Amino acid sequence: MHEDDIDALIARVNAGEAGARDTLFATAYPALRELASARLRDSGGHAGGLQTTQLVHESYLRLARSARLRPENRREFFAYAARVMREFIVETLRRPRVGEALTLDTRAELDLPSDAGEVLRVHEALAALQAAEPRLAQVVEMRYFGGYTETEIGEALGLTERTVRRDWEKARLLLLALLR
Repeated sequence: MHEDDIDALIARVNAGEAGARDTLFATAYPALRELASARLRDSGGHAGGLQTTQLVHESYLRLARSARLRPENRREFFAYAARVMREFIVETLRRPRVGEALTLDTRAELDLPSDAGEVLRVHEALAALQAAEPRLAQVVEMRYFGGYTETEIGEALGLTERTVRRDWEKARLLLLALLR
């Protein structure tokens, strides 16, 4: 999958071309699975029994519900998908669990601890950071949740790498303070 291919598909979706959204997700599916897997790892196993496939499919459903994709390019698309996945994990953790979790994957569910409190605290701290310092929250989402490098974040946000590094350090300190 080439970056220009994804950018072209996003432009086609945004132009309203029939079938472009399905083609975009089919093309991006392997990368979205990697991203979803990373989100589950990053939650420390506290994702309420969610699995990779569920997160990928939920990001597709949420994007499909919008008349127009919000992102304009590959980096924004994957950052948006990472945010949707994080929000879905948090929503799942907040929902009262009744019975067994529905699995959409054929692999066995991992037997991991289910302390959702920590994941919810991180989400709430990030929401507070978003309210106070939106750019810092965006840097955190892109780096931590989207897996972008400082260079990629700088390009996407129009910042120098040095500014991104400073924003990352400041955001980390603020998040640590919020979590205490």
